[in-house]
Amino acid sequence: MNGQYRKDIYPGLEVDIILKKDQRSGARTRGIVQAILTGSAFHSRGIKVRLEDGQVGRVAGSSPV
Repeated sequence: MNGQYRKDIYPGLEVDIILKKDQRSGARTRGIVQAILTGSAFHSRGIKVRLEDGQVGRVAGSSPV
């Protein structure tokens, strides 16, 4: 799962995201999805989410919790 389809993302899912400040390096941050911020069904750079700790970024991958 690469995080480009909204149907694959849901609150409570553990995901790796790329924060805006880390886009150049590609560094990933792991956390639990609190809210989905992207409204469209597909986004080429990844669905934007807010993690439970408040960080916002685009999903780069996930694993079931």
